[in-house]
Amino acid sequence: MSIPKHPPPAQLLLSLFGSRWETFWPVLLSLLEKHLGPADMIGPAMPFVETTYYHREFGTPLTRRLMSFKKLVDQDRLKDIKLWTHELEQAHVEDGKRLFNLDPGLLTLERLVLATGKNFSHRIYLGKGIYADLTLLFQGGGWKTLPWTFPDYGGSAMQTLLSEMRRRYKEKLEAVDRPADTPPNGELFDIDSTIIPGQM
Repeated sequence: MSIPKHPPPAQLLLSLFGSRWETFWPVLLSLLEKHLGPADMIGPAMPFVETTYYHREFGTPLTRRLMSFKKLVDQDRLKDIKLWTHELEQAHVEDGKRLFNLDPGLLTLERLVLATGKNFSHRIYLGKGIYADLTLLFQGGGWKTLPWTFPDYGGSAMQTLLSEMRRRYKEKLEAVDRPADTPPNGELFDIDSTIIPGQM
């Protein structure tokens, strides 16, 4: 029979997209690092052209970037982090429109899971309106898409960036060096739930 064990910590990453980076990025980066800890990697802004769904709210040209953070997180924190990023989005709205979209995710050696507030057939409910979206699998030395994977996550630029994040994550796991069934220690991430909205 299986015995429940505490899984190893995961690499926290964040998918961000918007169109007016010069307006919000410096302040947003400062807020993210204040509450989620120092950034480990910040990817370039990549064109987000697979859909026009968000143009009305965010404007154009719309770009997405990924960033990861130095501290690892316990995997059961994804829901809390998503709720926090939602509050951050809502704290920075102009004329009823968000300046940016934030989707936190957990990268492990096996997969990439993103948090979302939208239900769908393959998404697993985590509680408080948040679902886990299995976005990519890592198999045979590379990333594998699924029928529902958003197209840009299947692109070479995104997957190259994710592979580098995964490589660094593997090094961090080796440094943490704690058994998978032990509780987290003080070296891991603990979110500061206080938000300082401010203007951008």
